[in-house]
Formats: sequence, structure tokens, C-alpha cells
Amino acid sequence: MSQPEIVQADLDDEDVVARVDLGGEDELYVTPTRTLLYRAEGLLSDESVEEYPHEAERVTVSEGRRKAKVTLDYGLDGEKTISLPAKRLERALHPIVEGVLKANGLLEADEPMERLFRFSELTIAIAGERVVRHIGPSLWDEDCETYHYGDVSDLDFEDGSVATSVVLTVNGRQERFKAPNDEARAVRSALETSLLSYWGVESVEELRAAAEPDEDDAAEVADAAEGRDVSFGDGPDPLIADPAEPEELPENATRSDDAGEETEPTAGSSERGSPDAVAQQVERPPESEAEADPLAERDPTQRTEAESPGEPARGSAGEAAEADAGEVESSWSQPATTEREQAAPETAESGSAGTEPVRNAPESGREEPPERTTNPQAGAGESARETDAAERSNRPDAGFAGSGFESAAPAVDEQIRDELADLRETVERQNAELQAQRELVEQLIEELRRGR
Repeated sequence: MSQPEIVQADLDDEDVVARVDLGGEDELYVTPTRTLLYRAEGLLSDESVEEYPHEAERVTVSEGRRKAKVTLDYGLDGEKTISLPAKRLERALHPIVEGVLKANGLLEADEPMERLFRFSELTIAIAGERVVRHIGPSLWDEDCETYHYGDVSDLDFEDGSVATSVVLTVNGRQERFKAPNDEARAVRSALETSLLSYWGVESVEELRAAAEPDEDDAAEVADAAEGRDVSFGDGPDPLIADPAEPEELPENATRSDDAGEETEPTAGSSERGSPDAVAQQVERPPESEAEADPLAERDPTQRTEAESPGEPARGSAGEAAEADAGEVESSWSQPATTEREQAAPETAESGSAGTEPVRNAPESGREEPPERTTNPQAGAGESARETDAAERSNRPDAGFAGSGFESAAPAVDEQIRDELADLRETVERQNAELQAQRELVEQLIEELRRGR
């Protein structure tokens, strides 16, 4: 696979030992001495290449839900951080750590690193000829331990409920570290494969037999231990039991003269230095409590209790308004008379007016509908006329018949069709713009996920 021109210019004919795809067109190129991070042209940045040398003093990893960061600390020269997607971290971390270990002399130039295990604050790097162990919050720093396979004489595993202990016997002493049970099988497989391959054996039992010293070598070691002279030097000077007397003695001290007589101490010195006087000074109790505790004379402060506040006065409830006791008389007490009773004649007698009362007169205010004809031909003619009237009412120019004016309905329909066509074109254009904006947002999200 070809490399971008900007990457080829920065490589300067250096071999690429690992190439990691970071998503999109972004890639990570690892060489024996440095790591190159290539960023393709995008929305947030132009095409670029960043260089990270492997001569680092510390490697730190911080991992999030979508993004991860690998920080290389160069001591006084500062630090540099590689941002990449979290799902590509393991693939990128292996060649970077291998390059850092080789640059710091922990691995040989041609020695591969088989596996890299990260267990919380424990890092185990299993290489072709040794095991590198680091304990701490950082992934690796200069304060690490290395166990060469040539010094390993035994390998054992102790199962536990949560973790499995890996026991390495190095130069006669046991070195232990724990691995979680879900990763213990992978650690065991990688460690056994590398260790047995280095010794050229097929099992751990053969490794133990091969690592045992020969009988001739053991005899030479025993003879050398027996014939070896053990010397601790001259040693410290012995203690003198009877040291010389000092030239000057204190006044209360006793000195034996040549005749064997002791000189008596003076009265003042005996009184001051005698054990009885010292005991009296020590055992003498204080004369008063004030001497024993001068701070006891102070009167304790008295506290006053605050008066409890009284209860707030309760307000009396408002009196309810009294209802009016009077009764309202109904103005609708008299019944209403009907129209029929008003229109009906009070008497049936014919008077001097000479007119007869009208019988079976209809009620006032009501009109009887006209009687319908029973002629079938007339009914058919009326239905035909109604049908023609309905058809004329449905025509666009029905209201302008015989008036000399023309209907505007055809022009309105044409205008509506034009407006609909314009609206359809506008909607299609907006849909295309929304699709382009959606693709742009998706590309932006993808670039942010790649660590830009």
C-alpha cells in the first residue's frame, strides 16, 4: 500500500515496522526510532504529519468512551500526546511501547515483544528473551523490573478466586505478580511459549531439569566455599574495665588517698546532693491547688438562656356575611293564555253585524303548505328542470349566463398549478440541502471520534 507524499518525505528512507489505520484516511506509522501520525485533510484540519520520538522517560495512557490519549514524557523537553480512537488503542499501543523499550535499551534491537498486558496499575511486557514488569499509574517509566529468561529456573501458577499468581524463580528467589482470571490463560500461554522457546525445551519439567547445575559445577562451588578464608578485620577495641581516674573530681565526690582513708564531703554539698534531699523535693506535694494548676483560678463563664419567644397572636376569623332574609316574589305567577284561546270566539251567536263565524279556521300565524299535484307528467318535467339547474350551477360560468362577463376559474386553476410547481421545486431543493448538511455533520462526528 502506497504512502502519502508528505509521509514519504518525513520518513527519510527509514523502515516502517508497523502501520495502524485510525479510521478514514488517518494512519499511524511506527519506525524503530519514532512514531509518525498522519492526518488527512478534513473539516477541522489540513493534511499534516506529527512526529513522536521513542526516547521517552514515561508513557501514560488515558482512555475514554470514544477517544484515547497516549502521552510520551521527555523529561525536561516536555511531553507530546497522541489522540486516537479508543477502539484502535490496543493496536497502536503495542508497536509504540516496543519502540520505547528498545530505545531505552531494555530490549535488543532484533528482539520482538510478543504480548503487552495492562492490569490496572500493573504492566507486563513479554518479549523474546525477557519479561518487563512495571507497577504504577503510568504504563511504563524508568522505574521498572526486568527478568531475563537465562536467570529463570522455574515457572509456576497459583490459582485464586479472583486472580492467578505467576511465580518466577529468578536466581534462586521467587518473583510474583498477579493477573486477573479472565486474562490468566493468555498470560500463561504467552509466558510459557517464550520461556520454553528460549531454553529449547517442551515443558516446564524439562526447564527445571535443564536449569539445575551440573554435579561438577556444584562440587567446585562447595570446595570454593569451604576453602574461603573469612576475615572480619581487626575489629573494635576491647572495653577497659578499670579506666584511669580523672584528674579533677567534683567537690561531693569521694577519693581514696594513699593511706586508704576517705575524705568526707562538705556539709553544703551533702545536703544538696544527698538522695534524701532529692526525694523530699520530688515527693513534696504542692501547697495549694493554685500552685498545682494556676489556670484553675479563672471563673467559668456563665451562660444565659435566651428567653423563649412567645407565640404569635392569632387573628380572629372574619365574620361571614349575612344572607338577605327577604323572600323574592315571583313575577311569573300568572299563567299565559295561548293564541288559540285568544283567537277563539267567546260566543257563537250571530249579531247585528250580519256576518257568520268562520268554522275550522286555521291557527293564527300558521300557513298550510300548498297541495302537491298528482300529475305524473308534471312531476317528470319538474325533475328535469331541477337536474338542468344543478348542472348549470356546477359550471364555472353558471353565474354569468347572459350577462356578457366571463368566469375567472380557468386563470385561477392555472395560477394554482404554477404555485404548486414552485413549491415542489423549493421542497426538493431544501431536501437536497438537508441531505448535504447531514453528510457534513456525520463527517464532522467521524473526525472528532478519530481524535482530531
